[in-house]
Amino acid sequence: MHPLDAAIALTPDGDDRFRGATSPAYANMVGPFGGTTGAVMLNAALLHPARIGDPIALTVNFAAALADGAFEIESRAVRTNRSTQHWTMQLTQGDAVAATATAVFAIRRATWSAPEATAPADLPPPQSLPRDTVAHRLAWTNRYDMRFVKGGLPAAPDEPEREDSTSVLWVRDDPPRPLDFASLAAISDSFFPRIYVRRRRTTPIGTVTLTTYFHADDAVLAAQGDRPVIGVARAQTFRNGYFDQSAELWSDARQLLVSTHQMVYFRE
Repeated sequence: MHPLDAAIALTPDGDDRFRGATSPAYANMVGPFGGTTGAVMLNAALLHPARIGDPIALTVNFAAALADGAFEIESRAVRTNRSTQHWTMQLTQGDAVAATATAVFAIRRATWSAPEATAPADLPPPQSLPRDTVAHRLAWTNRYDMRFVKGGLPAAPDEPEREDSTSVLWVRDDPPRPLDFASLAAISDSFFPRIYVRRRRTTPIGTVTLTTYFHADDAVLAAQGDRPVIGVARAQTFRNGYFDQSAELWSDARQLLVSTHQMVYFRE
């Protein structure tokens, strides 16, 4: 079993309930990597027998640090329309809520389509770039092959502050794994906190809320397979203990897969 599949595995436990457990393979500074928390919340809807369609939006609110060990997720379809279905999910450990989420699923139909956002152009191929090793003191970073074009973490503690926090990189699961919606939810949170990239040093941080919009369908994911995708991340502003962080993931054919936005707490 791929490490990600083990990390997001769920066992049904009665109506609308699932049981799971965190994975040491995706350990972060405190608790598990947030991307796997988002992916397992989405998986609780993906696995539900009442689910229709595919995800188009997922919002995860991190209410508290998730402890290592077992957890439960309650997943309910709160409304089903002709082409959309709305879900709520709640993750608990013991009697405490650690995370909540909402998701929207939809049945996509062929319509007029036209892209406006554009992927970075003239990128060097991933195999020509070195794999990032700066962050590999955290277990979860070993589960992603990251090759930065720009905006990686500082290699030395005395690097000067940058004028922006933009990162561009190639990234994929390690070991390689064909993309699906759960892995997209996880990899879309694999971008390092923008304050680390901008200020060139670490500081205590924590994501408060993360929304991921899915633009791909099964055919696009199947065409991408397990090849690296293009990631772009940036911040809009840092102010009074919080900053936002937006990101995009593109296929190697330059088709937009997901876009995300999150709000992050930081402390100096």
